[in-house]
Amino acid sequence: MEKNLKIGVIGAGIQGVCNALFLQKKGYQVTLFDKDEPGNLSASFGNAGHFSPYASIPLNRPDILTDVPAMLLSSSGPLALKWNYVLKMIPWFLKFIKNCSTKNMMHTAKYMHQILDLALPAYDELFDEIDLSGLVENKGIMYIWNDQNLKSRELEINIRSEIGAEQQLLNQKEIHDLEPNINKIYHAGVFYKKARHARNPKKILLKLFDLFLKKGGKFLKLNIKDITFDNEKPTLKSEAQQFTFDRVVIACGAFSKKLTDKLDEKIPLDTERGYHIHFKGCEHLISRPVVFQNRGFGMTPMEEGLRVVGTVEFGGLENPVSKGRIKNLVNNARYLLDGLPDDHEDEWLGFRPTLPDYLPVIGPSKNHKNIFYSFGHHHLGWTLAAISGKIISKMIADEKTNLNLEPYSSKRF
Repeated sequence: MEKNLKIGVIGAGIQGVCNALFLQKKGYQVTLFDKDEPGNLSASFGNAGHFSPYASIPLNRPDILTDVPAMLLSSSGPLALKWNYVLKMIPWFLKFIKNCSTKNMMHTAKYMHQILDLALPAYDELFDEIDLSGLVENKGIMYIWNDQNLKSRELEINIRSEIGAEQQLLNQKEIHDLEPNINKIYHAGVFYKKARHARNPKKILLKLFDLFLKKGGKFLKLNIKDITFDNEKPTLKSEAQQFTFDRVVIACGAFSKKLTDKLDEKIPLDTERGYHIHFKGCEHLISRPVVFQNRGFGMTPMEEGLRVVGTVEFGGLENPVSKGRIKNLVNNARYLLDGLPDDHEDEWLGFRPTLPDYLPVIGPSKNHKNIFYSFGHHHLGWTLAAISGKIISKMIADEKTNLNLEPYSSKRF
């Protein structure tokens, strides 16, 4: 293992920052690049704030295909499509459909579980070095549902039992005892006791970023447009500057495809657009995140207020915010909770980087041994950042892990 490697990390969201911190632990000199300031309205700022070690059940499931048409037609449903993006999405959807077999679903669930199981301990290694007072709550996360789509709920519960993910089934009374303010529209639920939530994802990201700087890391606010090679050493190019490194990590979420395409790697990354709003001063109404599965949205009590998050919209990186999706969140929140004010604030749109088999890409590029990838974590970028960074740092240091890392390789495409 070479000790004094110079490493460039593209992307200063939670993935990039965690990768950078674990690379520093190995003694490497790390420079972080991003076109924006860290935490600036990105997915790391706007997400649901869940640390979800239980979330191993992918969206590529046999039952989802029968549900999709109804989801798309329902104004309160979890799914939407920007019609001007349909043609672009077709190749992705075909790959997704191919992955909706029981066998592929179980493959994804098994290998999501493998890294989710290690997700929180990996974070604790980083959290031990910063002051997180009041920023992370250990109150679990609750999912509730009514008696539609019960087959889907049973499927999830059974898979979790099979792969050994922690869960506690709840009846109506137990749900009411945990969250008495929620309207009784539910008939059952599940509680994930080990899950945690962030009271302010951006503050946590910035504390980790400050730790990176304190440890001698460098940050350059530049938009990296291209990567070229000089004797296998990658050179990162912005508008006006270039920088050569021994290794480079691409960890810029939904924007990673712009770079992997230039490396001639056909990785079918696309985005699931997600939204949030806040109801100010309403965070006391619930004690922990609550997800209503029938409508595919959730609420998290945060410092900024009650954050209402969710929906999956396929529409790429360029389309504007859909007012219909914002309205959907407002109506859904009112359906679950009485007493919300007339006004909501902070309408936000962010991009979840998603691959058709719902596994992330963690590991070296197919074509260039000095380029590494850490992206494509769909709904779990926040949960999986630390473990992904730890795995990449071990790969770069040529250290063995006792994990099977093959399933996350970009070679699978």
